[in-house]
Amino acid sequence: MTERAPGDTRERLLAAAADLIAAAPGEDFSLRAVCDAVGVKMPTLYHFFGSKQGLVDAVVERGFDLYLGQKEAMETSGDPIQDIRAGWDAHVAFGIANPGFYTLMYGTVSPGHSPAAQARPSEILRGLTARAEEQGRLVVPSAQAAAHVLVTNIGVTLRQIVLARPDPELSRAVREGTIAAITGTSPGADGPRRDALTEVTELAAAHPSVLGAAETRLLVEWLRRLGGAAPAIP
Repeated sequence: MTERAPGDTRERLLAAAADLIAAAPGEDFSLRAVCDAVGVKMPTLYHFFGSKQGLVDAVVERGFDLYLGQKEAMETSGDPIQDIRAGWDAHVAFGIANPGFYTLMYGTVSPGHSPAAQARPSEILRGLTARAEEQGRLVVPSAQAAAHVLVTNIGVTLRQIVLARPDPELSRAVREGTIAAITGTSPGADGPRRDALTEVTELAAAHPSVLGAAETRLLVEWLRRLGGAAPAIP
């Protein structure tokens, strides 16, 4: 019988834990069941992970690796607001497809404890809101905008997991409401009045399929140049 390498055993324990979590999202799982699935004793599991929380943290890290792998494969539109929309949809789709991972990544809350891996996708989002702020397209600070997007995105995703069915209309409505709130494009929104050029820019960015991706990027760039060269249109 071929002896398995330590790294292989660790990976098998991680895979077994992930399978148990995926089979019963939101429920506790047994370390004994994980060990039995791999055919090792409890001391072996503790050797690799130290504790149950150590195993959970490793599974969470694996979930974020999977999630970020999918996000990094996405093609950027070149427009930060449109990329926030695409990132929102990818976030929801990942949660619905991987409820076990997702409930550990975002649904299990311990006061004072935040998985280190959560910072990775948050940095991507903050980068997008920072770009939008630089372009003058936000009515709130970029950090506040990123937090606003993240918490509503998580809430919508968890609701769909709890209901065990996708609700694309709800997700779309909350997404657009959130973007309207941070860009000031909703009727009666607080903050500076958005001029006509800005309204057209956001409309084009929200519907890139109408003109085509390349044409939309070009139109948005022209509109930004016009906005910087002329006073707001009354």
